[in-house]
Amino acid sequence: MTTSFMDVDVRPTLRAGGEPFGEIMAAIAKLQPGQGLRLLATFEPVPLFHVLGSKGFSHKAKEIGGGDWEVLFSPAAAATPADATPAKPASDTSAWPSPVQEMDNRDLDPPEPMVRILAATEAMANGEVLSALLCREPMFLLPELAKRGHAWRGAFEPDGKTYKILIRVGAAKEAA
Repeated sequence: MTTSFMDVDVRPTLRAGGEPFGEIMAAIAKLQPGQGLRLLATFEPVPLFHVLGSKGFSHKAKEIGGGDWEVLFSPAAAATPADATPAKPASDTSAWPSPVQEMDNRDLDPPEPMVRILAATEAMANGEVLSALLCREPMFLLPELAKRGHAWRGAFEPDGKTYKILIRVGAAKEAA
């Protein structure tokens, strides 16, 4: 059986500095059983591979020129409904210790902020807190933090342009 694909081109959104995660997930929600997604992006969307993998999609990525990528997300045999639960922030961070590390990732293009944050958390001890500044809400990062057992809390700063996230390494079970 041949898989049909819905086309989603997020290159204009990315070039305008936008976050296409909502657009991608809305397209996933509209797929018919057995249908796949053909995504066109300005970079290889590695963080999306895990997110959609947890929803039952395999992927095949190829660079198509000019730094652009085409990724085919094909439905796998069965999705795992438990993995579809979105990551939830910690309810209270008042008892958390002060951050041991602070990062300013506002000038980096995706997926570099996520890559840097995850690498930093790997080098930290359980219970330590990382503070990071971003230029957008880190939609791909949040489920990955939950998967790795980290608790987090984030929101836009009063300037409306800076997203600040606190991540407590290995503390997701405490926050539940």
